[in-house]
Formats: sequence, structure tokens, C-alpha cells
Amino acid sequence: MTQIETGGLRVRYAFADAAEGPVVVFSNSLGTNLRMWDAQAVALEGRFQVLRYDTRGHGQTAVTPGPYSVEQLGGDVLRLLDALGLERVHFCGLSLGGMIGMWLGVHAPERLDSLVLANTAALIGTEAAWNARIERIRETGLSAVAPSILERWLSPEFRSRSPELCRSLESMLVATPTEGYVACCAALRDADLREAIAAIRLPVLVIGGAKDQATPPADTRSVAERIPGARYAELDTAHLSNLEATAEFNAQLFRFWTS
Repeated sequence: MTQIETGGLRVRYAFADAAEGPVVVFSNSLGTNLRMWDAQAVALEGRFQVLRYDTRGHGQTAVTPGPYSVEQLGGDVLRLLDALGLERVHFCGLSLGGMIGMWLGVHAPERLDSLVLANTAALIGTEAAWNARIERIRETGLSAVAPSILERWLSPEFRSRSPELCRSLESMLVATPTEGYVACCAALRDADLREAIAAIRLPVLVIGGAKDQATPPADTRSVAERIPGARYAELDTAHLSNLEATAEFNAQLFRFWTS
């Protein structure tokens, strides 16, 4: 893992550029960092060049003054690709990362070969709910809300049999800078891509979670229905489907990117 300055922003990334095959980019969810994709990076090794990065305000990427916007976060991706000399990539984003992917599909399709949009929606939550979350986290910090967030991230059955992973995710969440987290909450609050995504003309795979409370199946199906020709797959998971059903998630990626 290394860091690079792109447009004045210090970005941490990991790039397996010594591998063969096309480049695939993974974009993390709110409150996580590039390590959430460890299992995908290992599975794809040897077949793809895997690029992961920490979203602005997360992990070891710099925290700049908020609020952020999805347009700003999408621009960060384009500047990272430019800095690494990458013309076109496959892109996979989950939740916030998926919304960034939708923005890229609308505004920079010439940089993408395909899109995977996992556990995301073109409009996530309500303005009132996001404002309440921002206010609470500013008052109490992420430690106070971490247990409730984990309950939305992973199903009860999975949490009970994977305590070590839960502890790792909680540590990742709590380590997220508060200002970066709430600035990205604002980006999600202010983004409504429901009409815009109908213009996407790329191969798209949408992955939903049958137990996902953050972006319920009705929301993920709606994304697939609004994008012409999009494929849809639903896994028996909560929000972090790439962790809760790693083998199935990876199989979906392989089938999509090799078809």
C-alpha cells in the first residue's frame, strides 16, 4: 500500500499492477477502507490487476473540509486513474462506493469498461435521517454508534459465527475520522441519481442483499431496472455482501467480468 498526491489530495491505495489482465477498481463503503476488499483482492489475483483506495476522509486518505459531494468523490477516482496512467477500468463499489460508481457511469463512461454496483441505491435514506446521524456522530463519536452500524452491516447469524471479523470491522469503523465520515454522510444525503442513471450505457451488474436494511432489495432492484440492460443478482446477506457471502460475491464478479 502506498500514497499519492492527486489534485492536492493525499490518497492511500493498493495496486497489484504486476499482475496480468484488466484493471479492476474497488471503492469502499461509508465507515470502512480499502481493507474491506482484502478477500476480493486475493481471489482475483493472477486474473486481474486490482486497484483499491481509501475514499476521501476514510482510512489513510486525507480528511479535507466537508461537506463532500458524490461528484467530488467521483472526481477523486478520475484523478487517481490519471495519476496511475489508467485509461479504462472495471469498477466495483459497495454502498457509498456504488453511488460513486453510478456517478462515474453517468459522467465519465469513457473511463469504464463495466460497473458493479453492490448494496447501493440511487437515493439512500432521507435528508432528515442523514442530518440526525451527522448530529449524533458529532456529539458522541463513532464508538457510540458502532454496535448499531454493525447490526446493519451484517446479519445476526453471520455476526454470531464470525466474531473476529466483526471486531476487525468495528475497529475499522471507529478508526474512521469523524469529520471524514460526516462529510461523506452529507454526500449521500445530497445525492439523488434516480433519473440520471437511466443514461448509463455500460455493462452493469447490480448486487443486492436479501437481508440488507441500509439499501433494501427494492432499492437495489430499482437501480437495475433504471439502467438499460443491467443484470441483477441477490445474495442472502445484509449490507456488506462481499464479506458475508465472499465466495458467491466473487463468483458473481468472475462471471460478469469474464463473460
